[in-house]
Amino acid sequence: MEPTEIKAILEQALTLDEIHVKGDGSHFEVIAVGDMFDGMPRVKKQQTIYGPLMEHIRTNAIHALSIKALTPAEWARDKKLMQPL
Repeated sequence: MEPTEIKAILEQALTLDEIHVKGDGSHFEVIAVGDMFDGMPRVKKQQTIYGPLMEHIRTNAIHALSIKALTPAEWARDKKLMQPL
């Protein structure tokens, strides 16, 4: 499975401001940004991302998935923290 395929599935299933997917083979990292995550507990955020991908997880096309599901404000804060000094 390709990162672009995962991105397309999530874009079609969820209302997101941004989605970033990287990885290869069957191990991927997803950063999903959207207002829909506001007030959601971490587990619910992850379940929201897992939902549209479950068929691919069951068939082992996706073996490992690291998820960051953030509100736009959290994403802005994280981007500032990642900038070099």
